[in-house]
Amino acid sequence: MCLDATQDPLPPVALASRSPRRRELLTSHGVRHEVIDADIDDAELAPGDRDPRSWVMALAYLKAQAGALGSRDAMLLDGTVFLGADTVCVKDGQIIGQPADEADARRILHLFRDTDHEVLTGVALLDTRTGQRDMFVDVARVHVGHVSDQQIEDYLASGHWRGKAGAYNLSERLEAGWPITYQGDPTSIMGLPMEALTARLSRFAGHDVGE
Repeated sequence: MCLDATQDPLPPVALASRSPRRRELLTSHGVRHEVIDADIDDAELAPGDRDPRSWVMALAYLKAQAGALGSRDAMLLDGTVFLGADTVCVKDGQIIGQPADEADARRILHLFRDTDHEVLTGVALLDTRTGQRDMFVDVARVHVGHVSDQQIEDYLASGHWRGKAGAYNLSERLEAGWPITYQGDPTSIMGLPMEALTARLSRFAGHDVGE
């Protein structure tokens, strides 16, 4: 599919992610984009003792680079920036990504209940034409209040925990009435820190912040 070539203050983006939430965020913020397949399943990768910030930034860059190397789409506009992103939760120093199965999702939700955790989203931007690249990590803090065992079981039965870092999506759980508060950019918790992302995107293709 060809990206719209109308004038826009931001360069077009090739999103190396299967996440529908990231695409929704780009769309809602007016960022022209195309989805490409980076062919990387980060659920199969283990962070080991790596620092959480380094881990999400490395995965984001790996996705952006894989997307750029694997892209054969001649319809991408000149100046397209490849975008990779990865989101994890961190609780007591432990990196928590997507749950492996329902039992793992249950464990994570009980771990988060009545306490705080951090959400880290790493972002990598790559312009293969100029070699320009930018990588950063955005951090938010989330407090989950008391969620009953029945609420958790009903949620698990819905299957909506699948494919979500920390087994939940912020906007979905807030709409469901879960007692969740946060500090930081809510879009970062949902997978892409749009305030920081749009500011950094504006530095590509000759754009300046505030232009």
